[in-house]
Amino acid sequence: MGVQQNRTSKQRKRSRRAQQKLTAPGYVKCPQCHEPVKPHYVCSECGFYDAKKVVK
Repeated sequence: MGVQQNRTSKQRKRSRRAQQKLTAPGYVKCPQCHEPVKPHYVCSECGFYDAKKVVK
């Protein structure tokens, strides 16, 4: 088991953890009804995907 040789400073620890942030999911507008939709998903409002009606 590894044993710590030197204390890790707050700056080094926090800068390493700065990469672990949450990001909000990206949304695009549906070209048919202009509602926000996740990319590459069927629009839940109008049922269109790639300018084709796929859900009634």
